[in-house]
Amino acid sequence: MKKKMVRNFTLPEEHIIEYLDHPQWAIRNLLPRKLDPPDTFNERAAEALALTGFQHVSRIGEMRGHSALLSALVERWRPKTHTFHLPVGEVTVTLEDVIHILGLQVNGEPVTGRSDSSYQFLVDNCLACFGRQPGPDDHVLGKVNLHWVRRCRDSEPCDTQESIERYVRAHIFCVLGTVVFPDKSTTSLNSKFLPLLRNFHQISQYSWGAASLAHLYRSLCRASRYNCKEMDGPLILLFVWAWERMPFMAPIPRNQLLNIGVPLARRYCTLLL
Repeated sequence: MKKKMVRNFTLPEEHIIEYLDHPQWAIRNLLPRKLDPPDTFNERAAEALALTGFQHVSRIGEMRGHSALLSALVERWRPKTHTFHLPVGEVTVTLEDVIHILGLQVNGEPVTGRSDSSYQFLVDNCLACFGRQPGPDDHVLGKVNLHWVRRCRDSEPCDTQESIERYVRAHIFCVLGTVVFPDKSTTSLNSKFLPLLRNFHQISQYSWGAASLAHLYRSLCRASRYNCKEMDGPLILLFVWAWERMPFMAPIPRNQLLNIGVPLARRYCTLLL
């Protein structure tokens, strides 16, 4: 059986810092993944959502990406230590930051499983989670169309416990694909997370915050390569961490920020500025 090649992102000779004098790569303007607008939520399902631990991250509103800040941070990221090398020393995003910025728990069962791009895997899990299966135009290669998932969610009447649970699963699936584990696609969601949502009462037992932080580290390592043009991952976590830890770079002064508690990311939502 042929082994899958694992890309090594720790090679120092491929780091962008080695190419700052290169005529092509020195002017690289790293593009952030487009940050999605917030999802609407039916208050009838608020109590059920709180049971899953996703009530805080669901309150994060729309935010703007900042390409210059992203490029500056990535240039100072070191894949071997998973830290930013700044003039004051080494710093990094921690599990504590995830708790306060996103409001996700960092203790519990590991977020793990298998990736399966087969149609049967997709159908089985969509039926179990949402009570319906996607049409031919609503999926591709193991990914589900984001608009289809939102239609499934918004069509739930939330008049029974089963309907509420289907609604909350669909909402969490959208949050996972747009805030917690976003990839470069802005129109589809990876079905690999669906098996973790099938048992509604088990959702709160997973360490979603720790997995999101690991996803951020991986995304930073990929983006630190000289020929990378775009970065995905939980960029809301990264931007808010930078603004909180280095407030002189924040879009608004610290004394003008609202004290709204967890999640801290809400302080920088465009709807509140």
